[in-house]
Amino acid sequence: MEVKEPVQQTPKVFSLEIENIVKEKKITHMDAVLLYCYKNGIEPDKVSSLITKALKEKIENNARELNFLPKTAQLPI
Repeated sequence: MEVKEPVQQTPKVFSLEIENIVKEKKITHMDAVLLYCYKNGIEPDKVSSLITKALKEKIENNARELNFLPKTAQLPI
């Protein structure tokens, strides 16, 4: 597979595309980023500059739910 540079787009547009993939495919945000990269022939490390703070937090939350990252203490509500 040929490796391409990411298409010139803004982090906001990238995040919206990832959110649409998550909703359509019912997958985690990390899987959606990897699927996007695979479909567009982009290396995952090339999209790091397009990941917004909100998207990063969602990826971290998904990882915690799947026990890939340690749980953080939460205050009872």
